[in-house]
Amino acid sequence: MNILIEYPVPDWIKILFLLAIPAPVILTMFLARSAFSRPGSTAVFNAVGAFFFMYVLYVVVMGSTGKFNSVSFPPKVLLLTTFPFAFFLFLFVAKTKWYKVFIEHVSLERLVQVHVFRLIGGFFLILSLYDALPGWFGLIAGTGDVLTAISGIWVSKLIREKRLNFKKVTWVWNTFGLIDILFTAVSANVLTKLSIDSGIMGVDTLAMFPFYFIPALAPPIIVFLHYSIYLKLKKPVELFS
Repeated sequence: MNILIEYPVPDWIKILFLLAIPAPVILTMFLARSAFSRPGSTAVFNAVGAFFFMYVLYVVVMGSTGKFNSVSFPPKVLLLTTFPFAFFLFLFVAKTKWYKVFIEHVSLERLVQVHVFRLIGGFFLILSLYDALPGWFGLIAGTGDVLTAISGIWVSKLIREKRLNFKKVTWVWNTFGLIDILFTAVSANVLTKLSIDSGIMGVDTLAMFPFYFIPALAPPIIVFLHYSIYLKLKKPVELFS
């Protein structure tokens, strides 16, 4: 059995990451609440929060008991967290009446704004600078996330002001963001396979605490948000706000 290689990462980076990683969860909870009126909004907020609490607890238990420690293809962290979470979102949540109401009433501007949490992708850049991730992978994955997050602020402003053919701009931005996260996910898997076959540096750091929260949380949430934006763009313009 191949065991993950632990590359040294300064403690200050780990602490900074732990302070930042709750952002996707918190912003998603507030996004869900924004689409509902009281008292339903409170119930939705609490339900989403309860799910994330249980899910994060599950991820911590899996990680602390060594379930992610062996090198495999696909990586164990994906098999035990990313894939089940994605299946839950697309095969269960997306089929619920709650989600249909959410798409009907959520603001397109808010759906785009929430991607600001992808600034966390800057940690790909930091980890590659400290030789904890392959340089090209960290550069492409980190730059793509940061560009998506920052440009999303501009796109949300266009939506709010309904300027510059904002609907088409939003579609292009959304497609770029989706391609970025899918490219990152595929690249991580390719690196894992190459690492097993030839011994080159893989993405082992992303299967270790605290960085295993990146694959466990980010890809399913991000892809589901992009999917939601596509659905929202099909709605009449008067329902965008």
